Amino acid sequence: MSEVKAAIRDDLKTAMKAKDTLVTGTLRMLLSAIQNEETSGTAHALTDEEFLKVVAREVKKRGEAAEIFTANGRDELAEKERAEAEVMSRYLPKQLSEDELNSLVDDAVAQVKADLGEDPTVRNMGQIMKIANAKAAGAADGKRLSAAVKARLA
Repeated sequence: MSEVKAAIRDDLKTAMKAKDTLVTGTLRMLLSAIQNEETSGTAHALTDEEFLKVVAREVKKRGEAAEIFTANGRDELAEKERAEAEVMSRYLPKQLSEDELNSLVDDAVAQVKADLGEDPTVRNMGQIMKIANAKAAGAADGKRLSAAVKARLA
């Protein structure tokens, strides 16, 4: 079993003993999403990287739902979604700062420049994103990473 999944299960047990309904329900939903991912397609055990992708996807869902609830005047539901996202985000790696993100993008651009022998353009964004995503390894949202690459190439 993955370290991430083991940590989630341990925290679930602790939350159940403490009768913390928010954390208990949130972790159960997260474990359910992980189990769905494990059994979809060909059944296999997920790697830590795949676990982090599932957790990040669930956190993103909660954030988007909170925005929609806020826009529709349902602040109590938005607050619940934000609280769930906060609980789930404990299992994500620390997010990169803007300086770290820009440094990572600069390294990826330099690597593509070395491969091409010329300055990369927006047409080479896919190559840069592939390298940057591999280096970020869950520590940066794809949206932030894409924006940083576009800004660097502009």
